[in-house]
Amino acid sequence: MKRVLIIWFSQSGQLRDIVESITQPLRDSTMIEVVDAELKPVKPYPFPWPFWRFFDTFPECIHADPDPIQPLNIADDVEFDLIIIAYQVWFLSPSLPTIAFLQSEQAKRLLNGKPIVTLVGCRNMWLMAQERVKELLNQIGAHLIDHIALPERTHGAVTVITTPWWVLSGNRGPYLKGFLPRAGVWESDIHTASRFGKAIATQLPLRSISDTHSMLKGLGAVTVHPELIGSETIGRRSFRLWGTLLRACGRPGGSLRRVVLSIYVLFLITMLVTVVPIIFMLKTLLAPFTPARVARQRQYFAAPSGELMERIIHQVES
Repeated sequence: MKRVLIIWFSQSGQLRDIVESITQPLRDSTMIEVVDAELKPVKPYPFPWPFWRFFDTFPECIHADPDPIQPLNIADDVEFDLIIIAYQVWFLSPSLPTIAFLQSEQAKRLLNGKPIVTLVGCRNMWLMAQERVKELLNQIGAHLIDHIALPERTHGAVTVITTPWWVLSGNRGPYLKGFLPRAGVWESDIHTASRFGKAIATQLPLRSISDTHSMLKGLGAVTVHPELIGSETIGRRSFRLWGTLLRACGRPGGSLRRVVLSIYVLFLITMLVTVVPIIFMLKTLLAPFTPARVARQRQYFAAPSGELMERIIHQVES
């Protein structure tokens, strides 16, 4: 009997639905025991977010300074054969509850030496957040063997409107009498994500805990958009600079910090409607002239699971 731990944090419920889709084949298996562990902040984060509270969260998020979470209700002597960590992306970083857990002593005990599968459901930018998760996993001696990223399929020019609308209002849409589509990961993608659970359920009972090979290669676990790599890199640097300035202005909610935060919000909106589209277009135009570099970037960010879908194609053909 193999034991799998599922660690997750979801505000809207979307990531919980993704987790349920992927883990149902594991729960159906007679060879696997599944243990659920929801991350619970000591002081809950609101959803929908109040406007200023939302933006006032980003300095601590980008600088990995989370509020405390409650310890997971798991005995110290329990061991797991696989751990799945499902997290949200906040400001190109893993969510604060996820950071809090990965920095905890409990994470060091549970994850050290264990095979890890990470899972994210997001708008379209997850590369920098996953880089941070990889750093934290490396620090505690965990072995990342697979990563699943389910982004929205709706065009980024649309989701830059619909996703904040959903986060700040709680209304997922569709909006404007259907002119703007429903926000979030498509229901069809959530449903078909069960293929990852089926692959794990088939392979895990036959694996040793020391096996760090991917179980999800060939299943299209991630898709890397090269034109967004530059935007994410520049965005993260900008967040760090502004985050440092805002933290120097005091704790969240402070009056001076609110003034500077107002300036930052105007700056961010200006960047989104001017600089980011320019970077996107330049990366798209230059990609054909730098195929080797683009291929290296895609291979790096897609690891360890990769973008290929040959196992899905084979299943369809057979």
